[in-house]
Amino acid sequence: MGVLRLVLGDQLSPELSSLRDGQSSDVILMAEVSEEATYVRHHKKKIAFLFAAMRHFAAELCAAGHDVRYVKLDDAGNTGSLRGEVARALDAMPGLSGVVVTKPGEWRLLTDMETWRDLFPVPVELREDTRFIVPLTEFFAWAKGRKQLRMEFFYRDVRRRTGLLMDGEEPAGGQWNFDHDNRKRLPKSLTPPPRFLPEPDGLTREVIDLVAARFPDHFGDLEPWGFATTRAGAEAARDHFIGEILAGFGDWQDAMAKGEPWMWHSLLSVYINCGLLDPLDVCCRAEAEWRAGRAPLNSVEGFIRQIIGWREYVRGIYWLKMPAYAQTNTLDAHRPLPEFYWTGETRMRCMAEAIAQTKRHAYAHHIQRLMVTGNFALIAGLDPARVNEWYLSVYADAYEWVELPNTHGMALHADGGLMASKPYAASGNYINKMSDYCGSCAYDVNAKTGPKACPFNYLYWDFIARNRESLAGNPRMALIYKALDRLDPAALTAMRGEASAYLASGCRAGS
Repeated sequence: MGVLRLVLGDQLSPELSSLRDGQSSDVILMAEVSEEATYVRHHKKKIAFLFAAMRHFAAELCAAGHDVRYVKLDDAGNTGSLRGEVARALDAMPGLSGVVVTKPGEWRLLTDMETWRDLFPVPVELREDTRFIVPLTEFFAWAKGRKQLRMEFFYRDVRRRTGLLMDGEEPAGGQWNFDHDNRKRLPKSLTPPPRFLPEPDGLTREVIDLVAARFPDHFGDLEPWGFATTRAGAEAARDHFIGEILAGFGDWQDAMAKGEPWMWHSLLSVYINCGLLDPLDVCCRAEAEWRAGRAPLNSVEGFIRQIIGWREYVRGIYWLKMPAYAQTNTLDAHRPLPEFYWTGETRMRCMAEAIAQTKRHAYAHHIQRLMVTGNFALIAGLDPARVNEWYLSVYADAYEWVELPNTHGMALHADGGLMASKPYAASGNYINKMSDYCGSCAYDVNAKTGPKACPFNYLYWDFIARNRESLAGNPRMALIYKALDRLDPAALTAMRGEASAYLASGCRAGS
């Protein structure tokens, strides 16, 4: 007798552990269910991308000779949940002797699946997700007994483990990290390169129309399209980035510019995180560009670190610390999310740019997420739960295992410094240094008080002052608190008054 093998929307890999040792009598189940599309109000483009990629992957499995039971969102009888679709499949095919599924990437879904053994009349096997470079058991062993779980030290161990960018026992170029070379502001004379942004095929267009009809009130735009939804398309996007874009990634990876959503970023996380690309393969290809002399080391190292360092690390932190991790709120931040996070209607040019492109493309690069929308949320004291929900909702590459630690720990410092040695808080000066946003902003980046003052300025100093008890003991904050103590008391009082009024208005004062 065969078994039912469930494949989730972010598990679109032929090498998936739940597909291992398959037999001709097995049935592969894939289902588009409203519960997964609406547990947060996901960006319309994210839903369309995943459903279209799922349909293409199902066709790939069928072409390989597998028996696939595919449930579309608008199919008659669709129960709207994965649990319901598994139950319906077992009822329809009583000869199946078990259920096999690769563990999901979100705690809420895993806890539900762990109840299935008691609900279904056949055994349920939950397998480890083997598509990551570092198994969770190895991450847990690495973390055990450490006082600090810093990504940099984990990253070095993964470099040694994989041999990526290693010359024997030493890191290529004599150092592990080239971040100091990767913080350049984009010159006015330099234009970001054109990107691989494919048009939707017929199947994808059908899904776009379905999502437009079924989720009209969800955040985000469906047009213009720009995602590949097949494995071949994802591989073409990979090859375009590595061959045409990667060389400039390092220098400009922290830069921001008006009307330039992509810069030199890879745009590959959406494909890696749903399984259309293998992360280690992508890294090996990037390394080959450096070894062939076609891309500089700072670019290749910075890109590889994002994948084998940050991506693997945040997954480990998530599964090590959940579910309590999501409830931490060390800085006691409770303010609601301002409406402009959903509308983009704000006079702050940096926020308007980051949110508008998020709405349009379901994408913003890491500095926009960390140092613009995340920085504002941090210094304004926004409720971590609401901010986490927003990030999970609006980005096409966001799944809780990767989104939550990045937002909760890195952007909001809500975990008390588990991930980051200090809060990533900054005034308008940082944004002015790394972008051209401020020159056309309604606010004056140099003003700290008054109607033209940049909100990032007075919110920053208010954040530093109101969190003194929590942060002053941090060695990396010592210089900042010395600067706070040197401020003219009247100036500080004025800035804190501006911040208080702005926050009391729900961040609407002047927008």
